[in-house]
This record gives sequence, C-alpha cells and structure tokens, in this order.
Amino acid sequence: MTTRRWVALGTTGAVGSIHLVDEGYEVRLIGDEEPYGVYPQLDIAKSALHAALPAGSERPEFREH
Repeated sequence: MTTRRWVALGTTGAVGSIHLVDEGYEVRLIGDEEPYGVYPQLDIAKSALHAALPAGSERPEFREH
C-alpha cells in the first residue's frame, strides 16, 4: 500500500514518481511497467530517479502528493 508519493517534474512535465512502500522508497519512471528500484531513503531514491533520466537531464523538481 502506498502511503505517500512524490511526483518528479522535469522541463517537459512529469518524468517519474517515488512511492513510500513497506520496503522503502519505490522509484517509477513514466512509461515503465515495472519499478526502477526500491531505496532505503528518500534522498537516495531522488538521486536514483535523476540518474535514470537521459544523460544531461536537469534534476527534476519533486512535489509531494
């Protein structure tokens, strides 16, 4: 069950999201069916999402929903 969520917004709109789950922070990229990964801390999940974007992408803005 997801209790909290952060949407990652890039220059072209939403690029992914982070969901708080029992195991940690689950990273999902827009268009992918499977999660990118689960990380123990929110800051690590944000860095992982940024690293998964195309090379040269600016760090997205994260908004909690």
